[in-house]
Amino acid sequence: MFKRLISGIAVFVATIGFAFAQVDVNKADQAALDGIKGIGPKTSKAILDERKKGGDFKSWDDFENRVKGIGGKSSAKLSQAGLTVSGQAKPDAPAAASKVAKKDAKLEAKSAKADSKSDAKSDTKAPKKM
Repeated sequence: MFKRLISGIAVFVATIGFAFAQVDVNKADQAALDGIKGIGPKTSKAILDERKKGGDFKSWDDFENRVKGIGGKSSAKLSQAGLTVSGQAKPDAPAAASKVAKKDAKLEAKSAKADSKSDAKSDTKAPKKM
């Protein structure tokens, strides 16, 4: 039980300081755009070229209409990966779970499983007769 409590506190402390990296499509350079899962060099170049040609993207719809190859599904995935337009995530995209939070959840589940196994072993041992 004590191990679970300590594990829970460690997960909480680890997630407090973690800030999910958001990349604004209107401010990012090519390296920052390439860092978003789902954007490669070709797409980041297309984004930068379109931004240079037509100015900042006003909304997600504007972004989807101006950048070839970006549609509703791909923009939702990009938003989930941390891309924003004018600091806003895509409204209908599901919230992204951070990698650290996912990893911590797995570690907590593993720790809980190990605790339950050790508790089960200690409960099954017969008391020694003297």
